[in-house]
Amino acid sequence: MRISGIPLRVHPSWFVVLLFFTWLFQNQVATAAESSIPVVISWGLGLMTALLLFVSVLLHELGHSLVALREGVKVTSITLFMLGGVARVERECSTPMASLRVAVAGPLVSLLLAIAMLTGAFYLHAHVDPLIANLLRQLGGLNLMLALFNLLPGLPLDGGLIVKALVWQWTGSQRKGIQVANTTGRFLSLFAIGLGLVWFFNGGRVGALWLVLLGWFGLGASRSQSQMLVLQQVLRELNVGEAKGNRFRVLEDDQTLRRLSQLRLATKESERSEEWVLVCRGGRWVGYVTDEPLKQLPVQQWDRQCLADYTKPLSELPSIHEKAPLWQAVIQLEKSDQGRLLVFNLAGLPAGTLDRIDLADAVLQRLGVKLPVPLIEAARRENIYPLGMALPQIVESMLASGLVEQPDESNGSSS
Repeated sequence: MRISGIPLRVHPSWFVVLLFFTWLFQNQVATAAESSIPVVISWGLGLMTALLLFVSVLLHELGHSLVALREGVKVTSITLFMLGGVARVERECSTPMASLRVAVAGPLVSLLLAIAMLTGAFYLHAHVDPLIANLLRQLGGLNLMLALFNLLPGLPLDGGLIVKALVWQWTGSQRKGIQVANTTGRFLSLFAIGLGLVWFFNGGRVGALWLVLLGWFGLGASRSQSQMLVLQQVLRELNVGEAKGNRFRVLEDDQTLRRLSQLRLATKESERSEEWVLVCRGGRWVGYVTDEPLKQLPVQQWDRQCLADYTKPLSELPSIHEKAPLWQAVIQLEKSDQGRLLVFNLAGLPAGTLDRIDLADAVLQRLGVKLPVPLIEAARRENIYPLGMALPQIVESMLASGLVEQPDESNGSSS
């Protein structure tokens, strides 16, 4: 379904935690009522409480989303999952104060819900039904905890986003804001896990488990954020020239198709589709040639046909300048059907090639990681980033956060 044009999605893990919370709330209802109500009603109240809890989470995310829309940022989806919800945006706000307003909106909604529910629980307990009052008291307490916990100053919590925005406003550096908020988030997550465990073993149930789960999630997110910051920095610092390989062969344009055939036969079968054959004339680059003539012409004609007749311009190959940063190469590689780029030097001449494996290997070497040869070869055969490195997603986050700007299409892939 859609809410204000925003797609609402449910992750499969949500159903698991829905059943878990239904059981916890049902147990509390049955204990509070001292088994004086039918089991069906206690389970019904447990399910209603669990559903209302996630409605509260949804309203929290809607608070973020509606303010983001007002700031001109498109919200791509809201997803409910095991630990609550997450609103995904097309890009981050362009100013720290806009980011601050978006971050504050969610906890403010949770705080208002907590006040309304706790007030309602007090009234219902005195005048209507203690069971319903208990339900509202549970939800009000959880919303209050959700609001206060989210305001703790560490990523990925809303409080961390607030810290990031404030440091960004103060220093003028968004990256500095992320680093400060991520560091505090790591310590807060460890503290939350420890506190939740102590609380659980001292009689706490729903609240304690919620605190442990949030702390565990926060610790993982903090680790991921740290890794992403390092990878972003490397992708910005390294240039294509430092990562390029040399996966092309060179022939003169007056040579025959027979020479092309001999060259291809001398190349390992696994490498034939990975290497370009570039063509020169008197020391000048004139283009490239494919294996298509060998497939289309009879063998008897190979000695009479010259490469010059089948040479295509180099401008048809996906290419990039050797001084371009690696994050731009990631974008160009994703656009290329061949999954590789021809690298041009300062003089506008071919200086090498770049594929996903070359790029990932350069990044990992900068981080002090050396990949074993079999792993590199396996990744090269499939033309994928080794170790499942999500470099395209990391570059997308760099663009969305404004750390880098989308390169000009007219200059992004020309020699």
